[in-house]
Amino acid sequence: MNQKKILIADDDPDILEQVSLLLKGEGYQVLGAHSQEEAEEALLTAIPDLAIFDLMMENKDSGFVLCHHVKRLYPETPVIILTAVAAATGLNFSSPSPEVRSWIKADTFLNKPVRPEQLRAEVHRLLDR
Repeated sequence: MNQKKILIADDDPDILEQVSLLLKGEGYQVLGAHSQEEAEEALLTAIPDLAIFDLMMENKDSGFVLCHHVKRLYPETPVIILTAVAAATGLNFSSPSPEVRSWIKADTFLNKPVRPEQLRAEVHRLLDR
């Protein structure tokens, strides 16, 4: 059984539960947070092997802020940002530009609704690198 720890933060309880169940089914230990504040508190007591953050929670940039916290505290921890913003606005966060990548800090972005097999594949890819 895989005991890698994954921190998930999403203010949508349905998404938090679905992603948690998917990853627990894969054998991961899951820490769930319903807000940026809860995730920040969790980061002070647990070192995640991977983090998955909703982009927009109580603040429009919660996912970016959390990503910066993770990379400052645990630089090797990969981060996935889940967002519905790209679909709603047409924004594309997966820029190959080094300048853009330097301030975004996330390792990958997945659009909501995320397909379980897509999330599973990204988690495995990031943890196996």
